[in-house]
Amino acid sequence: MKNLFFASLILFAFSSIAKAQQLKSPEGKFVMEFSLQNDGTPTYSLKYKNKEVVKTSKLGLELKDDKKSLLNDFTVVDTKTSTFDETWKPVWGEVDNIRNHYNELAVTLNQKGTDRQIIIRFRLFDDGLGFRYEFPAQKNLTYFVIKEERTQFAMAGDHTAFWIPGDYDTQEYDYTKSKLSEIRGLSEKAYTANVSQKNFSPTGVQTSLMLKTNDGIYINLHEAALINYSCMHLNLDDKNMIFESWLTPDAKGDKGYMQAPSHSPWRTIMASDNATEILSSKMTLNLNDPSKIDDTSWIKPVKYVGVWWEMITGKSSWSYTNDFPTVQLGVSDFSKAKPNGTHGANNANVKKYIDFAATNGFDAVLVEGWNEGWEDWFGHSKDYVFDFVTPYPDFDVKGLHEYAKSKGIKIIMHHETSGSVRNYERHMDKAYQFMKDNGYDAVKSGYVGDILPRGENHYDQWIVNHYQYAIEKAADYKIMVNAHEAVRPTGICRTYPNLIGNEAARGTEYQAFGGSKPNHVTVLPFTRLIGGPMDYTPGIFEMDISKMNPDNKSHVNSTIANQLALYVTMYSPLQMAADTPDNYNRFPDAFQFIKDVAVDWSESKYIEAEPGDYITVARKAKGTNNWFVGNVNGETPRTSNIDFSFLEKGKKYTATIYADAKDAHYKTNPQAYTIKKIAVTNKSKLSQLSAPGGGYAISIIEPK
Repeated sequence: MKNLFFASLILFAFSSIAKAQQLKSPEGKFVMEFSLQNDGTPTYSLKYKNKEVVKTSKLGLELKDDKKSLLNDFTVVDTKTSTFDETWKPVWGEVDNIRNHYNELAVTLNQKGTDRQIIIRFRLFDDGLGFRYEFPAQKNLTYFVIKEERTQFAMAGDHTAFWIPGDYDTQEYDYTKSKLSEIRGLSEKAYTANVSQKNFSPTGVQTSLMLKTNDGIYINLHEAALINYSCMHLNLDDKNMIFESWLTPDAKGDKGYMQAPSHSPWRTIMASDNATEILSSKMTLNLNDPSKIDDTSWIKPVKYVGVWWEMITGKSSWSYTNDFPTVQLGVSDFSKAKPNGTHGANNANVKKYIDFAATNGFDAVLVEGWNEGWEDWFGHSKDYVFDFVTPYPDFDVKGLHEYAKSKGIKIIMHHETSGSVRNYERHMDKAYQFMKDNGYDAVKSGYVGDILPRGENHYDQWIVNHYQYAIEKAADYKIMVNAHEAVRPTGICRTYPNLIGNEAARGTEYQAFGGSKPNHVTVLPFTRLIGGPMDYTPGIFEMDISKMNPDNKSHVNSTIANQLALYVTMYSPLQMAADTPDNYNRFPDAFQFIKDVAVDWSESKYIEAEPGDYITVARKAKGTNNWFVGNVNGETPRTSNIDFSFLEKGKKYTATIYADAKDAHYKTNPQAYTIKKIAVTNKSKLSQLSAPGGGYAISIIEPK
């Protein structure tokens, strides 16, 4: 009887292990539990400091044209646990070194009746959880089509969310702050106004999604290492507060074409009781593979100006003429075309920007509208395709290259694909070689308009693969990429550090299209920047756009001090001084901060933060003992209190504080600022006013 009792106990323990596995983070802050429901459905849950972050949530994938999906009837056939701890050096970044420390659980599942296997791999860090589906090579699961991924994120309450609608084609929205239960009604209004998505869900949102619970836990939901897979949105069951993955469909409505062996991207959940820890997390990067580029010496952070803002505001044009001389691709006759007199990318104007960049210590000049075809694209057909090598008559490629070279300045190439990605791929080798032949080592690519030839969505698997192809092909030519209108980043810049910038959100250009919310820049670091740096293009000094173009009545909802702070709070190794030389020359004392601020860092300290309200960051310039501080503020004026304990002990520094004046306001008095110099040490403290839509920027320089 006694032996039978112990045998039963052992059998019970084995059964429990097969159905439930627990994983703790290295310091024990997080506890994740995996289990199978009675019908063999895999589930997980996550706690942070004993508080529920994700309640029991289902895992699995629904397959197309398959008698049985990968949803249930699973048994656990193997579990493996391991610990990983390394420190690696990014090519560029917010810090010199990144620690990658996690505990891992890999659960191998076998499906009854199909004998198919999947592995669900969990990695638990001290800042959150990453997990993915893996499909090993096997006889009964080789080629399959995903109808929908059914990953759930069951929330523990009606949290506050910072969200944008689940649009398949654009992320260029202002963020809405609301309770989860309010998303349905507010989303319907957003879609009615300007949604581009072909399939509508009133409770769909995009990642990275930022949440805050009633008891002060900050939660972020996103994905990492998005390669050969559709971008994930989230669809909310607002009766039960359960998010479920919602993949971007292709032109046929399919969500993904898979061939084993393969795997999904990582699904990520970060949580903390301190908002600054969400901003400082490197979990997304850590879930990506190490750099696949062996020699990264050619990848350099860049501070640049450009012939761009005058086009965005309507002062200048991309096209050389308003006529339409292009007969067919590569065969153009501009001899009879009348120049429109507003073309921005002309020799004299580009030289002006080159001179300005050289005088003020910048690295490069971006030139848009240099190549033939813009008059066709804007005036005739959105199906126009560029060849990326043929300049307008007033743009001397070789002459401008030599002029820039003589001044120590690079020119940044611009490739607008007009959404015709197959055309871009056909011309890519020639276009990249043209860049190398003419001294260009960075390109800003664009994907404006419908994706041709068959109307793909901007974030489905097919086009995600194109974006990846462009990055990898550029690496072959030692070219850095700044992709606009592409899929939101998911940390791939670790694997391909030549991806030095993305747009993938509502950037500064919208300030010339009617404006953005004044607190927009206090949300972006919690959402868009979780996946990687953004080419936000800050530095606007003239907020009244009608002074650039009388026909444009837009207003930039920011103060000058706020614009300066963005160079620190909106991390990017690619930073643009986006306004025109004329506007900078009106405020040379404020412009000094943009000239001084670094673009590559050895340390970063997130001092204070609250999504939608304020962010204060201090960063140490790489290779120096100098620090820069940035504070951006939302709509409510506040006093920011910080100390300088991050400075080296025993050192005295000179701090130059660029701040809002007492009467500054983003709408009524945006150009009111003060500048003062004070001596500081690591024992110093500061109380500084931040106006509505304002902030402050500080350069902290060690005297030589």
